[in-house]
Amino acid sequence: MAVNLRNELIKASKIHFEAHIEKHRVNVENLLQNSRGIGEHGDIMDTIEKELEEISKYHDLIEVLNKYFPKEYDGTSTKELING
Repeated sequence: MAVNLRNELIKASKIHFEAHIEKHRVNVENLLQNSRGIGEHGDIMDTIEKELEEISKYHDLIEVLNKYFPKEYDGTSTKELING
């Protein structure tokens, strides 16, 4: 069976983005659970907001992949994808 490079690249990108989401999710959870002992984070709310922005960025990238780069794609036109 031949490897479909397109699908492998999309799959690898999603895994990469999901890993970043998990990293930032754990950071937020850590801040929520252990906020007293974190000296370098004077403004915990600001730090949490920055972590959430990172989660949002990677979440949005996954959404873009899902919408504009469907698994079943014949390569003929993207007009249907943009108008859909």
